[in-house]
Amino acid sequence: MSPTSYRTRLKERRKKRVRKKISGTVERPRLSVFRSNAHIYAQIIDDTRGHTLAAASSLEKGLDLEGKDKKGVAREVGKLIAARAQDKGIEWVVFDRGGNLYHGRVKELAEGAREGGLKF
Repeated sequence: MSPTSYRTRLKERRKKRVRKKISGTVERPRLSVFRSNAHIYAQIIDDTRGHTLAAASSLEKGLDLEGKDKKGVAREVGKLIAARAQDKGIEWVVFDRGGNLYHGRVKELAEGAREGGLKF
């Protein structure tokens, strides 16, 4: 077994453990984070209907990413997802770190979302 597949399995186990405890509702949708090596993505999901209400990623045009490191980019994506949530009337969310540690880019995205007005 390669170390990569072992790490992937451990991350999937953490993700399942987190998702067992949290779920998005109409009143409090789930803010889900996916982090790849190069980019970061965020979605606000209503799990009762299975709909994505808002989404943002570091791949989008129009983000001011000039001269920012990955943490700075993550914070900008957090602010963008918060702005889109505010437009839809969403104020409270449940944070889903997606099997990642609450550290580094995931933490920066969460803090950016809080700066943008989301509460969790």
